[in-house]
Order: sequence, then C-alpha cells, then structure tokens
Amino acid sequence: MTNFHVGHVGINVTSLERSIAFYTDVFGLVVKTASFEDQRKYAFLGKETGGNLITLWEQSEGRFSTNTPGLHHLAFEVDSIEEVQRFEGKLKEARTPFLYDNIVTHQEGSKSGGIFFEDPDGVRLEIFTANGAQHHGSVAQHGGPSCGFF
Repeated sequence: MTNFHVGHVGINVTSLERSIAFYTDVFGLVVKTASFEDQRKYAFLGKETGGNLITLWEQSEGRFSTNTPGLHHLAFEVDSIEEVQRFEGKLKEARTPFLYDNIVTHQEGSKSGGIFFEDPDGVRLEIFTANGAQHHGSVAQHGGPSCGFF
C-alpha cells in the first residue's frame, strides 16, 4: 500500500475572520496563507514550522449539521492529561460550548479521553490524550454527541 498521511482538513465556515481568531487562539496555529477576496475567502493554518493542518473556507451559512453526510468531528491528540486540562481551562475561559462538562474517557475502563467542544460554527472538536483520563470525569455517554462509537 502507498504510504500516505492527512495533508490538512478543510472546514467550511461562515466568518473567516472569526474562525481564524478561534483556531489561532485555541490551538496556537498561524496563518500560512490566506485570501480575503470576495467569493474566494480562505486561510491555510498550521504550526509555526511544518505544513498546513486546517484550511478554513468561508462559503457556508447557518450552523454545522449532524444530519447530513460529512465530518463527524475532528480530534487532536496531545501528549498528556495536563495538556488537555490546559486547553480545557483556556476554552472555558473563552466560554466555548462543551459537549460534556469535563474530561471524559472514551469508554468504560479506558485510559484515553479528553474534552469535546464546538468551534464558532458548531463543528465538533476533540482534544484527547492516550493516557490519564481515567482519573478525571466520567465516561462519555453512549449515543452522545462526540465520538460515534459511544
């Protein structure tokens, strides 16, 4: 099989400026390139060094829909539960909507877990770690709004 990896994830947004502010503030991403021309508003975001992670496209109206095919949620893995907690504090301070009140594990008995929240357009996001979540919060509810296997 050919070796490949995800190059970036494209997200439709209603306000490019608002979404750039959210993703750069929350995740510390930088704008690699952008266009603010009418009918061609987009931004490629990534880490200071390295490639693009997220592309924002201003071409939508309304809120993210879970009723149509497409993205379920976007997950970012960090190295420790302390990093998850740092993001949680920052997001709560910014009054970001959460899908669960605190850190939750991915399933009963799991060490992995994290936080589940929404971007300004309602796109569901997750920040998780592979170990340490079992000591924080509860288990994500079966049929809940985050990962599809709950």
